Amino acid sequence: MAHAQPVTISLTPEMAAMVRRKVEDGEYTSVSEVVREALRDWSRKQSAEQQELHELRALLNEAAGSGPGEDGATVFARLRARYSE
Repeated sequence: MAHAQPVTISLTPEMAAMVRRKVEDGEYTSVSEVVREALRDWSRKQSAEQQELHELRALLNEAAGSGPGEDGATVFARLRARYSE
């Protein structure tokens, strides 16, 4: 791995045991590999959340620019009239 930098972290005993278990079970070759995988997953989650926020803001802006809203009672009356025929 190019340019790896050592970092010291503190984990709860439960987290440390979980990480060691993954290495002992052979799922990962080292504690560092477990932590790197967790950080990659966290980074993907953060990116997905940012994308969702961007999309929600775009939808809100689109809705805000779509014109005045209608009273709910008016909308439901129109729907009842349309679907009760």
